[in-house]
Amino acid sequence: MMKGLKKWRLFSLLTVMTVFLSACGEEYISTLRPSGQVGKEQLNILYLSIAIMALVVIVVSTIYLVAFFKFRRSKVGEDHMPKQVEGSHTLEVIWTVIPIILLLVLAVPTLHYTYKFSNVAAMDEVDESGNNTALTVNVTAKLYWWEFEYPNQGIITAQELVVPTGEKVYFNLIASDVKHSFWIPAIGGKMDTNVDGINKFYLQFDRESAGLNDGEGVFYGKCAELCGPSHALMDFKVKALEPEAFDAWVTAMQGTEGATADKESSDLGEATFANSCLGCHAVSGVAGNGLGPNLTTFGDRNRVAGFLEHTVENTTEWIIDPEPYKPGNTMTGKYNVSREEAQAIADYLMTLSVEK
Repeated sequence: MMKGLKKWRLFSLLTVMTVFLSACGEEYISTLRPSGQVGKEQLNILYLSIAIMALVVIVVSTIYLVAFFKFRRSKVGEDHMPKQVEGSHTLEVIWTVIPIILLLVLAVPTLHYTYKFSNVAAMDEVDESGNNTALTVNVTAKLYWWEFEYPNQGIITAQELVVPTGEKVYFNLIASDVKHSFWIPAIGGKMDTNVDGINKFYLQFDRESAGLNDGEGVFYGKCAELCGPSHALMDFKVKALEPEAFDAWVTAMQGTEGATADKESSDLGEATFANSCLGCHAVSGVAGNGLGPNLTTFGDRNRVAGFLEHTVENTTEWIIDPEPYKPGNTMTGKYNVSREEAQAIADYLMTLSVEK
């Protein structure tokens, strides 16, 4: 008896916690507190479906309770025979038509927004000078990191997506190895990245990310497709800036053209990086696609490897052996440096910035 009572107490506690904690959520990662127009419209569809389901539950529960209390044997007697409705065309029409109406109420806006969100015709629109009018980002998902290329601006970065507020940002999504899924929970729904075709969609960022997440100033991005042992660690961050600030960032990135590390530098970190890392990692935002993440903005990032605290110590440990942090990553075994050299490289990487 006491054991059963404890179970019910635990169940009640969990129920109460679910009700209260369901309202918790930070703007930088919550789908229920969207910071983009796409996310808000998707949330409205969610509310509509919940309302329809709640209506069905309420109606069915009401009918059940009325029947339960009105037709109890203690009230109608043991020999009472309810009115038989078998073969009633009226009832058959009612319980066929009502579900169809409810499905149509949900289907019409769902189809409308499905086609709206997939409309990427503006990606190809150009102005009188032949320049694209919309911002397009080519997203390449890799094991286990993200590459972001801005083809119309001629720049490329990794792990940290930078976008302007107040306008649609169009994405070309592809994977270089296995299927992944691109998702910024606070901004809009997810979209798969495949190795054999490009998926396209758009998102809109309605507010700056500055001040979010205890001053980190980023939205959180995730991989939403089970892609390997480090799937849960395949994170990226998003900085949403006012258009003027975004244009300044683009200009700063374009200004890094030709930047590289000097093999003969007196700085141990730069020299070691040039001799050991430059073959895979570029330090110019105008460089082409590399084997490893572009590190031009490493000093501006909020995380190391997408999830570790952005410190010299964590960067050093990652360089020495990344496998314990992201099992199955493609960088394990590629470094051949001492701890002193690794720390020097980490110090050098922290100086790579276009924002400071």
